[in-house]
Amino acid sequence: MHVDLLIKNINVFNTVKQIFEKKQVTVHKGKFYYISPNDLLDFNAVQEIDGGGRYMIPGLIDIHMHIESSMTTPAIFSKAVLPFGVTTVVADAHEMANVFGINGLTEFMNAETEIDIFHAIPSSVPSTTPELETTGGIIGLPEVAELLENPQIVCLGEAMNFNGIANEPQSLIQQIIDLCREKRPTMPLEGHCPKIYEEELAAFMYSGITSDHTHQFPDSLAEKIENGMFIQFQNKSITKENMAVIVDNNYYDYACIITDDVMADDLLNGHLNENLKKAVQAGLPLEKAIYMTTYTPAQRMGFHDRGMIAPGKAADFILLDDLNSFSIAAVYKSGQCVHKKGDKVSYPDKVEQFPAAYSQTLKCQKLTAADLKIRVETDLPAVRCNVIQKQEVGTFTERITKEIPIKQGYLDWEHSDCALLIVMERYGKNGNIAFALMEQPLSEQGSIATTWAHDHHNLMVLGNNSQDILIAQQELLDIQGGYVVAADRQIKAVCPLPIGGILSQAPIEELGRELNEVRQAMQQLGYKNMNEIMSFSTLSLPVSPAIKVTDKGMMNTKTQEFYPLIFPEDGVII
Repeated sequence: MHVDLLIKNINVFNTVKQIFEKKQVTVHKGKFYYISPNDLLDFNAVQEIDGGGRYMIPGLIDIHMHIESSMTTPAIFSKAVLPFGVTTVVADAHEMANVFGINGLTEFMNAETEIDIFHAIPSSVPSTTPELETTGGIIGLPEVAELLENPQIVCLGEAMNFNGIANEPQSLIQQIIDLCREKRPTMPLEGHCPKIYEEELAAFMYSGITSDHTHQFPDSLAEKIENGMFIQFQNKSITKENMAVIVDNNYYDYACIITDDVMADDLLNGHLNENLKKAVQAGLPLEKAIYMTTYTPAQRMGFHDRGMIAPGKAADFILLDDLNSFSIAAVYKSGQCVHKKGDKVSYPDKVEQFPAAYSQTLKCQKLTAADLKIRVETDLPAVRCNVIQKQEVGTFTERITKEIPIKQGYLDWEHSDCALLIVMERYGKNGNIAFALMEQPLSEQGSIATTWAHDHHNLMVLGNNSQDILIAQQELLDIQGGYVVAADRQIKAVCPLPIGGILSQAPIEELGRELNEVRQAMQQLGYKNMNEIMSFSTLSLPVSPAIKVTDKGMMNTKTQEFYPLIFPEDGVII
């Protein structure tokens, strides 16, 4: 028998047994052919490799992630993650769709990449409704119907609008779900259901949604899994307590490990492989962690051609020098070596060509000092305000009440323990500007601004003094989007994202360095969170508990009711 590749003396991961066994492996025409316990004396191979007692596992499969979270493009992303053993992803490009609609999604889907990139239908563009937030694009029923005809589409992306799913049978998201179930009844429907339990969980799942990738907690994990919910563990959910629930109940077939969002600076150090290692450190047996980053995600998405080392499966695999450290010696895609330890990542000579208009998308006004003066009609020396309180772990927020002084008829937020949070519609559709207050997000004087504002990606700026807010917002307009940090009346850090205000085509090393400088500048201002960038960028996400801000105002994300900045009985903004 003639084959393309023969690998001898290698410890192969047996997916069915979830153990390693000494084998000989052959590959032909990009697929595994014969995996034998004996020497293959009768095989003629174009290339023969001595595995040297290394370990072979299938290529890693990430079934819930957003390429845009790495702030780069598919071709560059593909090159960046291959060295970490990632060979297949399911991308939910709802950030691109929120900015550019189906045209932006098509641009992503047409990209040429080395890894296999399948796509989810962005189910929540916008994440709620146009009445609650303004986006650059909308994915409605006609767009969903078109996407359902594309073989690159393998699932419905994370459905996030709980109220529309559980309580409004005629909502757009419910109509999208119904259309998917009609046209492709076996296609997975992915969900986003943080802090939903009991009958509310049942109402959510009754729609047909059967997965959740949000922040998980041990007291609800068993309930979700035993009700048929497939769990996708992102970084913040990989805890000792959560892993113990999986181990103690033998739930390995009902969960997988994903990334969801990996920032550009974190991508310099790893991707799905880092979450795999973290799960092992949290108590998940290594073989089970491999199983949950290869086989269970493949099964969830119906990828029956990959996810295990077996005849006829895609020959995507990793050679490991050491199991305990998960040290990658080489990565193979379709039987071809695409990365060896020590190789420098080489990015494509030609990056994707996006339409010129994609780099000129900020169409909002330049803020002035007068815009930041909030005039209040009241006889009181101070007024009660609804205020956002953020947490230092995760992206959850809470609503609190604070009294803010009135000075010469204006809300004196600059001399309070609150910062001003502003969201500006930036697509040139309505010019909305929303104001909110946050309790002490910064310990030092300064401002942070971005157009990477989940998921609508309007312009968002936070600061505790007017001058730094104005400087940061102006710089953001000048660079056509990205992240900016200002302090002491000067720019401290900039990460330009000129494509739609969310992407860059710079090499990952350069992009990661710039984003890390933004992160450090935020830390120097005293912004505290386990992931400062994500925490800030989700202050505008109106499906994340419990209070967030869109260009329409400050919202209770569960009831979808807007809070006034000032209690009406205390005063009225004029």
